[in-house]
Parts: sequence; structure tokens; C-alpha cells
Amino acid sequence: MSESIQYITNHQGERVGVLLDLETYNQLTNTLAVDAEILTGLSQDELTALAESMLSPKAQAQLDDLLAQNAQDQLSDDDTATLDRLIAQVDQLNILKTRARYTLNTLKGRSKVA
Repeated sequence: MSESIQYITNHQGERVGVLLDLETYNQLTNTLAVDAEILTGLSQDELTALAESMLSPKAQAQLDDLLAQNAQDQLSDDDTATLDRLIAQVDQLNILKTRARYTLNTLKGRSKVA
């Protein structure tokens, strides 16, 4: 076992924690801090939930309805504004989901190094 990494185990011998020497810790944390796309302060479960999130059923139904109306050129100005807002929300949600997946993949890569 490397001296820079030591594992903490429970009574069953399962790894439940890890101790890193300061140099290894700084390498890991500095790499993550420099990458602006990494989502910090979230647990792995929170990142997974975010990566798998979607529009609410109500918003998705409204989006589907507005898209169908738009395909038939039946949207009012208000409906067009609502459609634009929903599409912008989908875009932002997709960006967050992608960043969450990227963060999870990055963290998995880091744990393989450790």
C-alpha cells in the first residue's frame, strides 16, 4: 500500500474512509478547484439525482402541448413566450445534468488513482 493513502476499515473489513497525505490531498483538491465545470459541495447521491433529473410532469406536458401547437403555427404571443421559457429551462437543466455527470466521472477517475 502506498504511504500517501491509508484506508480506514470497519469491523467487517470494509473500507469506510481514506487518509491522504497532504501532498496527495492538495493535488486532488486543487485539480477539482481549478475546473470551473466541477460541481462542488454536493454528495455523490445528490450529483446522481441531479444527473438523472428531468422537467416536472406538468412542465413536460405543457412543453409537449406547446411544441405540438407550434408545429401547426397555432401559438399566441403569450404561448410563444412560455415555450421559449420552457426551452430555456430545458437547456439549463441539460447543462446542469451534464456538469453533474462530468463531476461524477471526474470523481470516479480520481478514486481510481487513489
